[in-house]
Amino acid sequence: MQPTEPARGSLVRIEATKWGSRPHWVYEGRWLGRDHHGDWVGFPAGSRFTRPGRDYTAPYDQVALVPAPGPEAARRFLAAFHAPAGPVEVYVDVTTPPTWELDGAVPVVRAVDLDLDVVRGSTGRVWVDDEDEFAEHRVTLGYPDHLVAAALASCARVEAAVRAGDPPYDGSHGAWLSVLAALGPVPPA
Repeated sequence: MQPTEPARGSLVRIEATKWGSRPHWVYEGRWLGRDHHGDWVGFPAGSRFTRPGRDYTAPYDQVALVPAPGPEAARRFLAAFHAPAGPVEVYVDVTTPPTWELDGAVPVVRAVDLDLDVVRGSTGRVWVDDEDEFAEHRVTLGYPDHLVAAALASCARVEAAVRAGDPPYDGSHGAWLSVLAALGPVPPA
């Protein structure tokens, strides 16, 4: 389910697990808006990203794209776009199709992270990361053949789009970084 359009700046939580419901990254952001690509969530500098054994505080702003409803094959990712201050411009996690759920009144995006990442660095270089982790988890976590095929197809599709600079990988995420900046600091809890 895609949520009804929440108020701009509302809290959104993203929960990524590994295959078999193993915990992975959890992080909270602010809902920025929706366009034909999907829902945009902002993470101002200072946002915390946590997973078992790791806690990361973002040193600069970033926005994430949760893909719009549509064919499942085209929705197998979560994309992050970083402010120009960082070493990475685009970081796309290959996932199962993200789903929206409610935890009380808080919209939550859930997806299974399938290891493969498509990255565009600040120099423009594009690469696929964590292919070794994917190969290992195919065996140790028992990825079914259909999941492996879907993940590899999604990775290839996203990599081609990032390399070509196809929307939303064309720099248009800058408008969403501006929306995030206009919201101002996160009010204290």
